[in-house]
Amino acid sequence: MMTKRRAIFLDRDGTLVHPYHYPSRPEHLRLYAGIGPALRRMQDMDFALVLITNQAGIARGYFTVADLDVMHTYLKEQLAEAAVTLDGIYYCPHHVDGVIPELSIRCQCRKPRPGMLLQAAQELAIDLSSSWFVGDILDDIEAGNQAGCHTILVDVGTEHASSAAIRTPKYIARDTIHALTIIKAVTLLESDVSLTYRPPQWSQPASSEEVVCNS
Repeated sequence: MMTKRRAIFLDRDGTLVHPYHYPSRPEHLRLYAGIGPALRRMQDMDFALVLITNQAGIARGYFTVADLDVMHTYLKEQLAEAAVTLDGIYYCPHHVDGVIPELSIRCQCRKPRPGMLLQAAQELAIDLSSSWFVGDILDDIEAGNQAGCHTILVDVGTEHASSAAIRTPKYIARDTIHALTIIKAVTLLESDVSLTYRPPQWSQPASSEEVVCNS
């Protein structure tokens, strides 16, 4: 019987790389400073690293699947400089308001639905109950919670607290490296870090001009 791995699922824009409105070129994907070594430490703890990203720009006609492949090749090259390897990249190309008919559908993979996580768990033999989802918007948190993962919201100030349990993160981090530190602490202590960790207060919601689309 195959032993299932634990994983860290990572949103892309605003979590792994600096936010950019509908990035369409490789140079639009800029890793946050220090993220490579931080991910390497988690990889050394035998976490699978899996990218989970909505890419509605494909359905909207802003860029193609081939363009996205080029961007993700560049992203993998950047991570390789820190000896980090992504175990999987899963993206949703759909959006109901798209201009490409076959992609303009209400799918099961677009976050906040958990389809991409469930697919990754099946294909990569991942134990969702011992895995984590790290993202910067509540759609990420809802997807992770629906899949049965532990969830961490990277509080960049674009979200505010939800009364819905399914959209409530287990932890809140000030940035992605902080989120990975929380995961490491929980893993090493084998206990609930909430006993010693107090999540930061929610930031004030950003103005509409400041909100960056995750799609």
